Amino acid sequence: MISKNFIKSSAIYTIAGSLPMASAIILMPFYGELPSQVYGMFSIYTGFSLLVQILVTYSFDASIYINFHEYKTDSKKLGTFISSAFVFVLLLSLAIGVFLAVGGNWIFKTVYGEGNIPFWPFGVLSVGSGVFQALFKINNSLLQTQSKPTQFLWGNVFSFSFIAIFTIVGLKLFPDSLWGPIGGKLLGVLISAAWVLASIYRQFGIHFDWKLLKTTFSFNTPSLIYQIQQWFINYYDRILLLAIIVSKSTVAYYDVALKFLLAIDFILTGLNSTIHPKVLGKVSDQQTKSSTIEINRYYNGMTAVAILAVTGSLLVFPPVIRLFFNSDYYSAIPLLPLAAIIYLMRPLRLYMAMPYAALKYSKPLPVYYLLLAVLKIGIMYILIHQWGVWGALISSLIAYVTEILLLYIGIRGKFSFKINVFKLVGAPLLLSVFILSIEPVWGNDYPLILHAGYVVVGIVILLWAYRNEFNDIKKAFYASLVK
Repeated sequence: MISKNFIKSSAIYTIAGSLPMASAIILMPFYGELPSQVYGMFSIYTGFSLLVQILVTYSFDASIYINFHEYKTDSKKLGTFISSAFVFVLLLSLAIGVFLAVGGNWIFKTVYGEGNIPFWPFGVLSVGSGVFQALFKINNSLLQTQSKPTQFLWGNVFSFSFIAIFTIVGLKLFPDSLWGPIGGKLLGVLISAAWVLASIYRQFGIHFDWKLLKTTFSFNTPSLIYQIQQWFINYYDRILLLAIIVSKSTVAYYDVALKFLLAIDFILTGLNSTIHPKVLGKVSDQQTKSSTIEINRYYNGMTAVAILAVTGSLLVFPPVIRLFFNSDYYSAIPLLPLAAIIYLMRPLRLYMAMPYAALKYSKPLPVYYLLLAVLKIGIMYILIHQWGVWGALISSLIAYVTEILLLYIGIRGKFSFKINVFKLVGAPLLLSVFILSIEPVWGNDYPLILHAGYVVVGIVILLWAYRNEFNDIKKAFYASLVK
């Protein structure tokens, strides 16, 4: 059985861990006041900031869990490693900052075209945001590894508050300008990063042990390559849309559709961040590496959450877009159902990726994701020319299914999967087929009724999938009445 402490910590990590990034969703109504051309540029700068964050983090957010447990019996060595990791990230940030100060303008001209997306000043500000977010992200991973949910909660609450307040004030002071969203966010993450550094160096002191750091590079480097490939897979669509359609407004409403659906991503990512360490621990205790009923329950439960989150989002977000955004953004609404289907497959994808971390088998991942990046970008280039934004979404769906198959094929010889096929695969597939079949026919004419129907269908599917569990609950309840 899943303990109450697990449920409590899961709720804290899920809600608090999503707050800094969830500001992108909660602030969406305020972004709705921006002209679509300006918002399109904002989307490009946000993606660039995330790439900088990935580079300077150098995967220490992922490796810190492994090294913490390796050094936890030696507090001095542990403190030296953690302090050295943050010093390394600061030095790497300085090096990348200098490089971009010299070559950033040329890079932006080459990628986005002359004068289309200028590097100065908002590209520079985006670099700063990426660095500060990297520091905060690594600290979040450390707090979770240390099992400090209260500190994790308040740190994320304060960070979110700073980002939200400064962004809203910036949007009010500088309407129709990027100074509001980009400058406001920069101030918020700057304060958060300053708090992180003060906390880390007060707790562990200031150290830099290069030999100790080098021991983790064999894990960090492939992981960094993987994350860069993920960035291309997840964000290069905006660049292609801008290059092919040559419309910042198109990038704007496409990005709005995906940004709203990040609410689902935050929920599932938060759940996975709590589930993942526990699953890794259970797999590490096994002689023969395989899934178990207990491990499967975590991912089956995540699939149920994904179904409820997807159907709920399709019911709620279209009216929200109409309420807070001007008509330039209404084209985002028809994109939501197809884009949301990808999240129905997210638990299965996380399940197939889990053994690679549990077995520390990261060697083939760069090859897999290089193939996926080339495949997705290639298909996307062709389909965007034919179908515009729909081509971008279809290519994302094809790439996601391919990713799941690749991960399964690559690990099945080292890890044995024993799953409830309907709960993990059949239920989300059934709902996906239903949405794809019905939405093109009645989506425009009866959106509210249809999307409410998705919620009902999702609940019915879950009731069928978990009918045995519900029967057990009923029996236990009736037995307690008899006593």
